[in-house]
Amino acid sequence: MIYAFTVGGILLAGLIAFAPRGIWLTAVGVTVVAVAVLLFKLWERNGTHDYIEPEAVDTPPPPPPIEPCEQRVEQVPLPSQEEDYDFLFSATILWSPLKQSWDSTLVNPAALAVDAILRRARAITERREPGRAALVAHELAGVLGTTQDDASGYVQAMAKSVQVTLSTQDQERLDKLAMVRKDRVVWEHDRKYEQSKRDYLGEDVLKDTGSAVVWWLVKNDDHVEKTVNDIGLLATLSSVANNKEIPQGAAYTSPLFGHNGEEPSMNGASPTDSLAAFLCALDLREQRDLFTHQIAHLVRSYGQPDVAEEIERRFGLADPTTAYDADVSPDTNASGSAPFQDDQDSHWEDGHDE
Repeated sequence: MIYAFTVGGILLAGLIAFAPRGIWLTAVGVTVVAVAVLLFKLWERNGTHDYIEPEAVDTPPPPPPIEPCEQRVEQVPLPSQEEDYDFLFSATILWSPLKQSWDSTLVNPAALAVDAILRRARAITERREPGRAALVAHELAGVLGTTQDDASGYVQAMAKSVQVTLSTQDQERLDKLAMVRKDRVVWEHDRKYEQSKRDYLGEDVLKDTGSAVVWWLVKNDDHVEKTVNDIGLLATLSSVANNKEIPQGAAYTSPLFGHNGEEPSMNGASPTDSLAAFLCALDLREQRDLFTHQIAHLVRSYGQPDVAEEIERRFGLADPTTAYDADVSPDTNASGSAPFQDDQDSHWEDGHDE
């Protein structure tokens, strides 16, 4: 067909060049019609031609997959971020060869696979804290769960069933250290709180007697009378807190102590100690000596002269015979009335008024 088109083209060109105009115009028209008919025939023949499938090519089946080999490692120490604290690594290592053949006497593929996995694991554990063993185990399971070639190019390996633990001794040490750190934080908090409280009392509340009185007045809900009664105590506290001499007449004597400055035992070893604690709870103030006199007289009347003398000595009382008749019964005084009446009634009324 190409040959026919070539010959026709040459003839058409010759007619155009040498033949009269009428002749080559006719030849051109005939040629165009012939070409159109020829193209139509070709299209018709190709359109109705049945498609012939190419012959199937026989391809060899793919090679069967290579089953990976397994190697278990147990309790392999791997360094952690802290010196002397090692993780204990356990896992099942899966490996398969990259080369189809090698000399088994020169290559140990299982050892290469184990070494590759341990190197990958160590690169992570040496940057992790030993107290996060469970978290490190999950991290390693994800990182080692993908197959990678070893450095020698003989095997590719991955790991499953990854476990990361610490030895029992190391875990106990870490638990103790954690407890100590927590206790230290609490102790530091308590110390700062105590220091802040001391600063508040020393530099603000007890900087002088006036500040102490105002603070005590606020603390007692504007009970002016109680605050006035405690001015001596507040003046003593503010003076002592600032290492100053206690103002004359402002010294406060605690009912816990006798005139001789003796401090009672806190375990209540003797009746006198118990009485001192009792007097402290009553807070009788001005009536303390009178009340103690009466107690000593009652104790002597009930056959305890030694205890009565100890009470009198402890609290610096005068000779009881000057105030009471030794023969008076426990229920009456020298005038025949009860010891809590007669000329002492005014003291008790004052105490109730307070």
